[in-house]
Amino acid sequence: MADITSHMDKSLEALKHNFSKVRTGRANANVLSDITVDYYGVATPITQVAAVKVPEAHMLMVEPWDKALLNAIVKAISASDLGITPSSDGTVVRLPFPAPTEERRRELVRECRDLAEQARVSIRNIRRDFNNKIERDEELSEDDVRREQAKVQKHTDAYIKKIDEMLKAKEAEVMEI
Repeated sequence: MADITSHMDKSLEALKHNFSKVRTGRANANVLSDITVDYYGVATPITQVAAVKVPEAHMLMVEPWDKALLNAIVKAISASDLGITPSSDGTVVRLPFPAPTEERRRELVRECRDLAEQARVSIRNIRRDFNNKIERDEELSEDDVRREQAKVQKHTDAYIKKIDEMLKAKEAEVMEI
């Protein structure tokens, strides 16, 4: 059971990470986690070459430790699919997060539902794999196999419920004006 818990926890962590990248009306430093900048010939995440601050709810501020990277950071953010236009004042890059329209919020909710469904599929795949391992175990009797599969199903149901709760919370956050 410890194995199945660790596998399912990884699926939940992946869902949390994916949810953190969904852009709501609020500024969130995680939206920059996958954007890389050319740092002396090496593609480096922005979060490793600059301090990312949230001075207010709808603004991100990126302050590079090496001021020579300022233009490269602006270029990397502009080239990304964030849909945010960065502005630079020579020392920091400001990223204003406009509040999404009603239609955009509905699109984001659909995106969140898709992410949650992917996590559910992942949990079900883990269940299938562990049930197959249990069935192949020749030391277990038929009753033991059924008992173990029932435990796996109970575990699966608990994790699906956690995913549904996470989705409900994220939907509320996205739809909030």
